[in-house]
Amino acid sequence: MIGQLPTSLKAGSKEYPIDSDFRTMLNIYAAFSDPELTDEEKCFICVTQLYEDFSSIPPEDIQEAVEKAYWFAGGGDIPEEQVSPARIIDWEQDERIIFPAINKVAGFETRTSTYMHWWTFLGLFGEIGEGLLSQVLHIRQKRAKGKKLEKWEQEFYHEHKGMINIKRKYTKEELAEQKKLNALLD
Repeated sequence: MIGQLPTSLKAGSKEYPIDSDFRTMLNIYAAFSDPELTDEEKCFICVTQLYEDFSSIPPEDIQEAVEKAYWFAGGGDIPEEQVSPARIIDWEQDERIIFPAINKVAGFETRTSTYMHWWTFLGLFGEIGEGLLSQVLHIRQKRAKGKKLEKWEQEFYHEHKGMINIKRKYTKEELAEQKKLNALLD
């Protein structure tokens, strides 16, 4: 299977076709970061978006289908430890700096391609060299680990806080509470 990009995943004894395009996975990752959704809802969105006909998977194979979906989303790898490291990328927030970096590696505008396999997209992402995206991710990673920023990194951070800080996504209830609080303070 060297060099093959999966377009189906096996659950039980059957292969099930998947939508392996990078846009589908980016939509799934957007759902993963939605604070309005429960973990169960995120999982449901993942499998129903990824599998072309999720309803055809028998109940006894659902758990395996979910595990394979997460395996696929991770680029064919699931970490042995389920450690929750600090998040240093937000696919939605960082879109405007991710695509130029990926396009530079690919040599073309990836968003206009009719189809690109998710793993190809991840491969391009992994080959991103020096540039704006790598600087942003490097500073986020150092800050997450509590490491001291170099002087130039501190300057860059202060000039680009809005781009570097990952914005917290609030639930509707949290936003309503903030609105009430702001009204009291006005």
